[in-house]
Amino acid sequence: MTPDFIHEFVAGSSNRTFLLLHGTGGNERDLIPLGRELDPTAALLSPRGKALENGMPRFFRRLAEGVFDLEDLQKRTHELADFVAAAADRYDIDNKNIIAVGYSNGANIAASVLLLRPEALCSAILFRAMVPLEPEKRPELANVRVWIGAGNHDPIIPPSETQRLVELLRIAGADVTVRFLSAGHALTPADISLARDWLHKL
Repeated sequence: MTPDFIHEFVAGSSNRTFLLLHGTGGNERDLIPLGRELDPTAALLSPRGKALENGMPRFFRRLAEGVFDLEDLQKRTHELADFVAAAADRYDIDNKNIIAVGYSNGANIAASVLLLRPEALCSAILFRAMVPLEPEKRPELANVRVWIGAGNHDPIIPPSETQRLVELLRIAGADVTVRFLSAGHALTPADISLARDWLHKL
């Protein structure tokens, strides 16, 4: 049985699956169009975050802007990874070809999954991500590829914080591509175009 995330699943024509992870206040439908734009052939698995902040869904709690509830983050990271494993069985997904596509809060929990449960993902596209936590044990990410899109004018995540995440993932062995755009925290057409180009080379 799939763990109790409200979610959408859209079958694809290839063996690639995107795990779509929305930002604060989003839902399981928000990133479906983005997934289709990135790869029309991919299956789409899109859960709704279960932590609520003033009624807005998130994937984990925070104590303040940029200050995370680490206990909740770790718990919900494992919960999400378990959901992905169960969904792979339920929907007959190739669990060796699941790519996280996350924006903001969703990108942060995707990064957390890479650091705590790396077996759940083969790659990740992280739009506006920051370091979610420092794992006690360094993960083995030698076969993982990550694309990160950051905004040079992001009022929430300064470039130095993005660079910290890049270094953390690279130290663990990941092949990381980072693009700093002339943008703020919002997703831009340039983000999507660059991420799509990167995907074509996988």
